[in-house]
Amino acid sequence: MPAGAAAPSRVYFSDGYKRLVLGLLVTAYTFNFIDRTIIATIGQAIKVDLKITDTQLGLLGGLYFALLYTLLGIPIARLAERFSRVNIIAAAVVIWSAFTALCGTAGSFTALAAYRFGVGVGEAGLSPPAHSLISDYFEPKKRASALSVYSFGIPLGTMFGAVAGGWLAQNFSWRVAFMLVGLPGVLIAVAIKVLVKEPPRGHSEPDAVALEGVAPPLEAVVEPAAPGRGLGGELSETWAVIRTLFGKWPVANMVLGVTLVSFAGYGSGQFIPPYFIRAFGLNYAQVGLIVGLVGGLSSGLGTLVGGFLTDRLARRSARWYALTPAIGLTIAAPIYISVYLQSSWQAAAMILLVPGIFAYTYLGPTFGVVQNMVETRRRATATALLFFFLNLLALGGGPPFTGWVIDHFAAFHLAHPDMPGLGQAVAGFFGADRAAYQAACPGGVAAHGAAPELAAACKGSLVLATRQGIIVALCFILWGALHYFLASFGLVEALARARADRGEGD
Repeated sequence: MPAGAAAPSRVYFSDGYKRLVLGLLVTAYTFNFIDRTIIATIGQAIKVDLKITDTQLGLLGGLYFALLYTLLGIPIARLAERFSRVNIIAAAVVIWSAFTALCGTAGSFTALAAYRFGVGVGEAGLSPPAHSLISDYFEPKKRASALSVYSFGIPLGTMFGAVAGGWLAQNFSWRVAFMLVGLPGVLIAVAIKVLVKEPPRGHSEPDAVALEGVAPPLEAVVEPAAPGRGLGGELSETWAVIRTLFGKWPVANMVLGVTLVSFAGYGSGQFIPPYFIRAFGLNYAQVGLIVGLVGGLSSGLGTLVGGFLTDRLARRSARWYALTPAIGLTIAAPIYISVYLQSSWQAAAMILLVPGIFAYTYLGPTFGVVQNMVETRRRATATALLFFFLNLLALGGGPPFTGWVIDHFAAFHLAHPDMPGLGQAVAGFFGADRAAYQAACPGGVAAHGAAPELAAACKGSLVLATRQGIIVALCFILWGALHYFLASFGLVEALARARADRGEGD
């Protein structure tokens, strides 16, 4: 600080106000995931109506959303390091909500794909600035817990999207479902703009926390925006964060872990609702309740437990930020796979209550480590770069990969009904004639007036292929768990060095 300069005035945010801010951000993230994942619940209706393949359905739920979502995340994050994060979030919510509603007007695969690109543009503006805001409101020892609460929007949004989307698609249409879940976002944007204050950067770091309480509650003093850096400066800052995420062994392994687990989650999740419809003949509303309430309760509990449990265990050793996810994911993977080996939907739904409690422990610890490894003005950028890598590969690649596998397996099983094994399908994968399958079973069902034998063959091959495709995707969970285990080696030292580099004590 220059000589003679006045000490910056401090601001005190009450615990109640912090909970309000976190609650609003969770609400925004919930609608983020409703609008993002509702396509999985109503995907079967879209597939039949537009007569598209599972690969195309996977592209709508994956790459066509993820491409601009990931590419725009980094420049938006750089803006969030210098300007109002609250304004960026409010604008982003309005944009993605409008494009979600427009999805309901699409008359073709091309139009729907274009609107999904638009949804991705808007959603790119939420999590990077939100993670940065949360890190300024909550001190490091509570950061994993706070970020796990924010991440609770993932299962909550998936749950509400499944239940509401399924009911709307069943009673109205998939078009109405898109329109009605998109519109409430405008109200959320207004609430965030009016109620959330921009905290000073680094407000909750150890040296700042000790000074809280001087100023009256809720009278925020926003520090001046960082000076312009120019293109070279922005690239230098971005490169510094890249070195942190990928140049340090424990952090790089956590990034790989979250990416692989998300690849499995997005890839299988896109086809879980269609699986219950195809395998058990359930309607959209029933599937929405199963996937939403059953799966949502499990994953929601796991998300919260992961953050709070890890913050508690990390008091003994920071290795638990990696070990908690490693153990939880290893337990969860075989339970998830067993869901798709059941002969009744009731048994599958009962088992689905369990694995999310263990699997979703990875979110809070991962985001907490990433935020704690970087300086205050690099936090939005760190989240954007993490999400760039994660979502381009996991969200962009997971659903198309799973759909591509299902299409090949379905073609193989239609041509070889006497070879139902997963190993047999893998062995004959590249010899499968997808074009012949699509001609015989457009949209996964036999053409109107086709022979009953062909109709049964189309249905049977698609059900078996969907089950096996989901199982293949779920195997990536174990690969991710391995990286979390590897991340536990050196994590204590890496976090200690990061604190020392920022001039913080323990």
